[in-house]
Amino acid sequence: MPTPNTNQPLVITDCDEVLLRMVYHFRAWLAEDHAISMNVTRGFGEALRHEDGEVVAQAKVWTLLEGFFDDEMHRQDEVPGAIEAIRTLSEHAEVVVLTNLMDFRREARMRQLATFGIDLPVYTNQGPKGPALARIVEERGYDAQGRLRPVFFIDDLAVHHGSVAETVPHVTRLHFVGEPEVAPHTDCAFTAGHAHARIDNWQQALPWLLDRIKEQA
Repeated sequence: MPTPNTNQPLVITDCDEVLLRMVYHFRAWLAEDHAISMNVTRGFGEALRHEDGEVVAQAKVWTLLEGFFDDEMHRQDEVPGAIEAIRTLSEHAEVVVLTNLMDFRREARMRQLATFGIDLPVYTNQGPKGPALARIVEERGYDAQGRLRPVFFIDDLAVHHGSVAETVPHVTRLHFVGEPEVAPHTDCAFTAGHAHARIDNWQQALPWLLDRIKEQA
């Protein structure tokens, strides 16, 4: 088993809507290039509609998402406070990114994050994140003496917190949705008992994480 060069805790964070805004720019691109509106208040299953009001077929939604990540990632900008928060967390923990993109987009995501000064290891995944996170913990979650380090997980989707809670229950889980228009319509993993907290801004999330890191150090 590979061992890290640090005894610090391990933080595993999502990217979209945690570090970088995605939905805002995806919606703008849909309107500009595809004459499709996006309104998350309708529920995510019917959020995308053509000009005539017809709901965009689910298969088409996935095609559009792939198109966005193929050609439009340059639109994405920082979730307010994320860059400074990651810099601060990196002083107290090892930080890696676990993002639900196809594996061939890993290098593009790394280059994208580097433009914001975020130079971190990036893991890609498809589907619920519990198994992927378990593999990361197996690879990086032990210190040089072979002891399990404190591990923290940050993600915007409740389904991933549920998956991690089931697969790697010892991980401290923070549900974070950085897009204000999406946050009220996102199932809450904390309410469901799958996350230890729900905080949607870095001004409050960073102190919460630092406190937990200090407690578990």
